[in-house]
Amino acid sequence: MANLSLRTLTKSYGQTEVLHGIDLDVADGEFVVFVGPSGCGKSTTLRMIAGLEEVTSGEVVIGDRVVNHLEPKERDIAMVFQNYAIYPHMSVKKNIAFGLRSSKMSKSDKEARITEVAGILDMTHLLDRKPAQLSGGQRQRVAIGRAMVRNPAVFLFDEPLSNLDAQLRTQMRLEIKKLHQRVGNTIIFVTHDQVEAMTMADRIVIMKDGHIQQVGTPSEVYHAPANTFVAQFIGAPSMNMLAGTLTKDGVVLASGQTIATQHANGTARSILLGVRPDDLTLEGAGQAIVTGHVAVREPLGAETLIYVKTDAGEIIAKADGRTPPEVGAEVTLSADGTNLHVFDADSGAVLR
Repeated sequence: MANLSLRTLTKSYGQTEVLHGIDLDVADGEFVVFVGPSGCGKSTTLRMIAGLEEVTSGEVVIGDRVVNHLEPKERDIAMVFQNYAIYPHMSVKKNIAFGLRSSKMSKSDKEARITEVAGILDMTHLLDRKPAQLSGGQRQRVAIGRAMVRNPAVFLFDEPLSNLDAQLRTQMRLEIKKLHQRVGNTIIFVTHDQVEAMTMADRIVIMKDGHIQQVGTPSEVYHAPANTFVAQFIGAPSMNMLAGTLTKDGVVLASGQTIATQHANGTARSILLGVRPDDLTLEGAGQAIVTGHVAVREPLGAETLIYVKTDAGEIIAKADGRTPPEVGAEVTLSADGTNLHVFDADSGAVLR
């Protein structure tokens, strides 16, 4: 196992810079997930760590070595791709063993290592099968096994669950998390799915347009987003944003409603007031935020999403799944003041 550091990492294609000075330290044994929309630079960063993309400037450090000029095979990393990239003509055992093709281990040690990895992945009974006889989740486990068998310092996962159906994705998320808890290797995992990031990561790296927007635990990026992009990218449904003005009395919304916050000061400025659907209550505790009429309901079983049309704009809230308000009903949405987020309207940065 090893720690990983990215030091002022940049990447350019011709005159176009796509990564703009990425700085990150990953602790030994940490599970870090890079997440962001398509084109944000997360996969490019991963490929630079792997040695599949040349570094324009900056350093990639694995353990105590700067690895910029080392070949992928010399970096002590193993990569699992979105497509399984396993050999259809080989058995599961031979596919896993392929990861040891350049190893100097003895034949008996290789056999022991393959058996150990197959046991960890619950694939011992599948070793003689061909990939065509396996499910999608089992094929992905074969690809993980081929990476694991080398016992690398760092695992790199490039959107490995994207080709699986919803049920298998949930299953594989859990299996990869359990695997990390058992083996403890450093893992860098790239995904565009914020649910995968929230459920798997020790820390999340949120990227946009080649810049890191925030690094933090799932709880930190959800409850204390650094800016409006993070606030609306993390969480489903997204955080509600209401336009208003910050005054000495609090926040005055465009609708005229005044809301007391800890951000009140003497300098008036345009802001966005953020509040998550989870933190809104119907006629409940806290201070009233807005009043409006239910326009649409989305039943989800235990809860129902309600879309409320207000003078401040459309607001999404959550209601009890058994007794949600009817479409057309007037509702007042309230929230605890400590769960409100105030962002600068121009920069999008949170106001602490």
